[in-house]
Amino acid sequence: MKILVTGGTGFTGHNLTQRLLRDGHQVRLLVRSRSRVALEPQPTLEIHEGDIRDRAAVDKAVAGVAKIFNLAAMYRTASAVDQDYRDIHVEGTRHLLEAAVRHHVERFVHCSTVGVHGDVKAPPATEESPYAPADIYQRTKLEGELLAREFAARNGLALTVVRPTAIYGPGDLRLLKLFKLAVRNITPVIGTGKIYYHMVYIDDLVEGFILASEAEAAIGQVFIVGGEEKMVLDDLLSAIARITGRPESKIHIPALPFQLAGSLCEKICIPLGLEPPIYRRRVDFFTKSRLFDIGKVKRLLGYAPKFGLQEGLRRTAAWYKQQGMLFYQMTFMLSDIMTSI
Repeated sequence: MKILVTGGTGFTGHNLTQRLLRDGHQVRLLVRSRSRVALEPQPTLEIHEGDIRDRAAVDKAVAGVAKIFNLAAMYRTASAVDQDYRDIHVEGTRHLLEAAVRHHVERFVHCSTVGVHGDVKAPPATEESPYAPADIYQRTKLEGELLAREFAARNGLALTVVRPTAIYGPGDLRLLKLFKLAVRNITPVIGTGKIYYHMVYIDDLVEGFILASEAEAAIGQVFIVGGEEKMVLDDLLSAIARITGRPESKIHIPALPFQLAGSLCEKICIPLGLEPPIYRRRVDFFTKSRLFDIGKVKRLLGYAPKFGLQEGLRRTAAWYKQQGMLFYQMTFMLSDIMTSI
């Protein structure tokens, strides 16, 4: 079976592609630059250079495939404007959906985010919990998801939406800062440290994507895919410190000054194309709860996470150490916390 993966140069897309190739599928990647593909050339892997924002490039990439995994995403950068997010998350998704119908694609799996629920006021959130996206990334991911669901229902496309929780594992760099924070001689924590943080190990998430693309029960459904275990932030930082053999020593800092500073920095820096020293979303990491119910995906698809949090953290920390990315720091400055997450 020939399968198209967008976002294949990202952490999740790369791991999903590896799994599909191991399972014997022919995989086609739509990427902006061939040089970003970190996979060895092989007969069952096709690389199509093109942009998801280019309707013609998308149509060419979709022709002849049976399934699509849409993992393309616009990551937050200081130089990005709101339209950049909308072009990829909404218009890029629209191009894929239209091409999927034209070329009679059998299954379409769309990657959204649990960020569409924002700060979870009544944890754990389910797929039916209220939407509360907090930034342009989350708002446009929600727009793209709702577009996909409405389009699929109207055109008879077999669509499944996956909302992953926080993804981690060997090879991931987005949560490296969390690990670096945990192994300091003093770990600065904005707020109480009692907010929930829900993670999913990359291999478990990939399995969730595979199930979503195969099970008949998945068609027309939305699934939150996460790990089995949940921890408050303080306990998560302690677990990382223990796994890496570092002493635990936290200092809690009031959140309000950082929230105000984040807002001010964004207003000054972003219009100038500068990277703010602190974002409100960095503060949100410490102050907003993310706890989700994965009962639906377990019940309907038989999803069963294989990697407990301790084992997943151990494997991830080992990879960071192997790469020379994780080491004990004896110094602490206030600026550390501003660039931590």
